[in-house]
Amino acid sequence: MTHAMDEIHVQKAVDVVRERTTDLKQAAKTPVEKATVEMVALMFLSILSEERILPSVRVWFARLQMPVLRLALAEPTFFGALHHPARKLIDRMGSCVLGFESSASPQALESEIKRVVQVIEQYPETGRRVFELMGDEFEKFLATFLTGKERTRKVVGVAQQVEQKETLVIQYTIELRKWLTDLPVSEALRDFIYKVWVEVLAVSAVKFGPKDTQTVQHKQAAHDLLWAASAKPSRAERARVIEQLPALLQQLRDGMALLGLEPQEQHNHIELVRHHLTEAFMSRGPAIAPERLDELAQRLADLEDILPDGDLVELSLDPDSVALLLGDDMGDFEFVERGGSIPTEAMMDWANELPVGDWFELDHSGQVAQVQLAWRSQRGQLLLFVDLKQRCLLFPVQRVGAYLQAGLLLPAEDEALTVRATREALAKLDANPERLLG
Repeated sequence: MTHAMDEIHVQKAVDVVRERTTDLKQAAKTPVEKATVEMVALMFLSILSEERILPSVRVWFARLQMPVLRLALAEPTFFGALHHPARKLIDRMGSCVLGFESSASPQALESEIKRVVQVIEQYPETGRRVFELMGDEFEKFLATFLTGKERTRKVVGVAQQVEQKETLVIQYTIELRKWLTDLPVSEALRDFIYKVWVEVLAVSAVKFGPKDTQTVQHKQAAHDLLWAASAKPSRAERARVIEQLPALLQQLRDGMALLGLEPQEQHNHIELVRHHLTEAFMSRGPAIAPERLDELAQRLADLEDILPDGDLVELSLDPDSVALLLGDDMGDFEFVERGGSIPTEAMMDWANELPVGDWFELDHSGQVAQVQLAWRSQRGQLLLFVDLKQRCLLFPVQRVGAYLQAGLLLPAEDEALTVRATREALAKLDANPERLLG
């Protein structure tokens, strides 16, 4: 269907709304019913005139006039209830297509809107309930549609891994700090475990699985390192350390290679570990009790089983984590780690509430582009925006708040579709009250 034909269909829809309104007002039994008919008609005429929505989509919105009118007549609070299921559904569908005004909207999206409208038309007697059901179905559709392209799916998969990895890092660190608090281990080795080895454990758990052989070996290396760092009063234990040290140091190198650390950085860490193991080897201080080490080994083995499901503190995300998991195939992808200004609590609340599917104007790296919020991570720490060229931009939620604060990320619409339509309808009635009498 050409654009010109679409416009013809929109004009026909406008004519239908006006003709139907005239008939309905004449059949209305009370002034309130007549006013409701006129108000709903003006709302849909406003939606039909919204040029930012493609004509091929607007004609489907127009067919909701009668189902919405039935609701408005049955529920006098409809016009003032911003979260009414009918208004929410129309607003959500409208917000998802506003970004395609300069190009054809995806066929799958138009087909889903068509399906939603047809279902509502077929079951008008269910009233509010059918709008609730179709609203839920539309949200489920968006969850798969917006991340349906292969490139976007890959980025989402990586982003999920990044959030999972950072979550594990936090929890590994918390648990290990609890267990190492009163153990006789040097601060330098503690730092290595907290800042390097927990990263190894987390990346391994995400890439291979927490029970995979490699992950189990990395956990065993943490146990062996702590054992080797404990005082060795007997000759037999010192001999055992000497025998096992080469394998342990190689295990540490393998773990750091998994993180992508440069050889020189690996060498520096190994030298630090070797130095402190030598000091422990010569020490005559207290040794770590074997039962404590056994308990720690068991704790490490089952650590993922005690991770909480609730929200954690804000993740400190490193772009290297994304690059590491995404590999060389960065393509049209960017992890946005800088920009904006320190967000207020209100801005962070706004960032956490942005609806998936909505369009925004993004000012980034000297370029302004229309982007759609395509995905929000399970814990809400990462948001993925995609532009019309399918370029993916992954934001930590803190950075989204910063961009909102600085005006670098602006909603494509200042108000919801039905809010604007209601306001314009009221303005027309205020300017010409006689419309209610016709």
